[in-house]
Amino acid sequence: MRIGFVVNDINTEQAGYTTTRLAMTAINLGHEAWVMGVGDFAYDVDEIIRARARSAHLKKYKLGESYLADLKGKKAKQERISVDDLDVLMLRNDPSTDTGTRSWRQSAGINFGRIAMRHGVIVVNDPNALSGAMNKMYFQLFPEEVRPRTIITRDREELKNFVESEGGKAVLKPLQGSGGTGVFLVNNDDKANLNQMIDAVSRDGYVIGQEYLPAAAEGDIRLFMMNGQPLRYKAKYAAFRRVRTGDDMRSNIHAGGKMRKAEITKEHLELAEMVRPKLVQDGMFLVGLDIVGNKLMEINVFSPGGLGSAQNFEKVNFTYAVINALERKVDYMRYYRRNFDNIEMATL
Repeated sequence: MRIGFVVNDINTEQAGYTTTRLAMTAINLGHEAWVMGVGDFAYDVDEIIRARARSAHLKKYKLGESYLADLKGKKAKQERISVDDLDVLMLRNDPSTDTGTRSWRQSAGINFGRIAMRHGVIVVNDPNALSGAMNKMYFQLFPEEVRPRTIITRDREELKNFVESEGGKAVLKPLQGSGGTGVFLVNNDDKANLNQMIDAVSRDGYVIGQEYLPAAAEGDIRLFMMNGQPLRYKAKYAAFRRVRTGDDMRSNIHAGGKMRKAEITKEHLELAEMVRPKLVQDGMFLVGLDIVGNKLMEINVFSPGGLGSAQNFEKVNFTYAVINALERKVDYMRYYRRNFDNIEMATL
């Protein structure tokens, strides 16, 4: 199997990243693994998609640090590959990190991935669905039973009325972004500063006003979904808990949250079942559900991270399950001479 991994920038990849782990596992299973940045594509005059890509030179790696050093080093294979000849193209770049002056990079992988699909390359997650999930509005398309009460607006008075209707306690965050950036918890004591909070969040666009879930004090759980089902390998769920520290309401690792082992309950699996139909419909192969209490706070469809954290707690290498699932898809496409809709193959 020839698999390509699209990242924001190869130079910023780290050994613990899920993408690094996936690429290393692919190599260890005997596959070709090429890594390329979102700025490395080209649509050539012969109508073939090509990319400047790198591949580590060894056939086996034990440590992500060794693999990544080889990938970035002088011994790496550096070629202008034909993306159309890949079996799988995995879009693992996070558009939220390229907002602002580099906004052209946000949709580059999606756009070139769309063209690669013409020749039967399996592109996951499905690029057409990803284009509709470029901000948190996508979350509102899932059943209201799984979501906190929410308003999305730029109107200051509407947001203030929402906070008041929630008893003076609510969460404000930008429609676009990730990692807990620009998130405010509004309390009754913050009424004097509410205008400033709204102004700070609305500088970059629309504002989400969201019901505060008391269970957030205990952190959240990241549960991975693959092919529309909770990712389970060797009887273990790919999941971990993130616990907030100090007075910071955010449990994101970027914001100082700590990781713990997660216990997946019947309620968590019911949430997963409720979102499964749309994930399958949209061709979302690998996603991360962020669960607080009996609600979802977010569905991460762009480069969900943390498989290594789940592995640390469960003592199971979940990347093998992901690569094995891609192997089956490649076999299916071979049986059908690459004549299968990408959005269906993505979660088959």
